Amino acid sequence: METQTELFNEGKKKQLSKEDKSNIGEFDPRIAELCNKINNKINYYTTSSCSGRVVLLKASEEKQPNAFLFRTHEKINFLKLKKALEKIKYDGLVEFQQTSCILHVACMSLEDAQELVTKAKFAGWKRSGIMATGKRFMVELHSTECISFPIMNNRIILVDDNFLKLIVELANNKLERVWKKIDKLKGMV
Repeated sequence: METQTELFNEGKKKQLSKEDKSNIGEFDPRIAELCNKINNKINYYTTSSCSGRVVLLKASEEKQPNAFLFRTHEKINFLKLKKALEKIKYDGLVEFQQTSCILHVACMSLEDAQELVTKAKFAGWKRSGIMATGKRFMVELHSTECISFPIMNNRIILVDDNFLKLIVELANNKLERVWKKIDKLKGMV
């Protein structure tokens, strides 16, 4: 019978050899160094990550194919957002989202998981916790900077340009805060 360590090492090898199935096909650059640093540790490996992003997507209670109408992991500006909205040919409700960083990490032991959560919380990742499953200890590291609201319905933009300019400024400020938290955690792991 395999030991917990052997099972963990098997899972790590399998996870890190998988083809990236994310929509962008690789770590987004702002979180890649943190992920690589974690993956080089004996007792951890990442299973998914995002450094934060701005998206326009089809609003739905259920996951749907081709939900993303616009996506960037970089700051935006008013003209880029306005052009993205004007290009949308979707007749349903469209949602604007600025999302925070999120990182899922498999840990060899409960102690390893607790240590990582403690470091993450100290670095400002306030919504972080441990999910224990029968197979492994999984940590979800999540920050709190986010914005989400309906922005368009039936091809009609629901807010004026002044509101869009304000949202761009707020979203960019939140992304900057997220990226600082990634850098802070990178220095701690």
